[in-house]
Amino acid sequence: MSMTFFGASFDAHDAARAARFWAAALDRKVADGADEHDAVVEAGDPGNGPRLAFHKVPEAKSTKNRFHPDLITGDYEGETERLLALGATKLNEVERGGARWTTFADVEGNEFDLIAG
Repeated sequence: MSMTFFGASFDAHDAARAARFWAAALDRKVADGADEHDAVVEAGDPGNGPRLAFHKVPEAKSTKNRFHPDLITGDYEGETERLLALGATKLNEVERGGARWTTFADVEGNEFDLIAG
């Protein structure tokens, strides 16, 4: 195979603000040169996921994401509180078939899940 998943890009109202949230959430760094138009969260150590890019768009988010990140943690309650303190909003909590997860919105309204693992 000659292809690798390099990263994911997100639309944003303020790219630097969104990047700062995700960098803090994932314990990563925002790449130099971030501004309201374009910002990148660098990939972490190998195995810590892809690079994340944020790009300013003129329109506001209006519907549910067609793609969203899933995060997993062994400290579900602690990470839930940390994400809320960073500015995330809790949208929904689910317990089903022994699985537990919460859907959040980031500071730009983009949905993501935190899975108890």
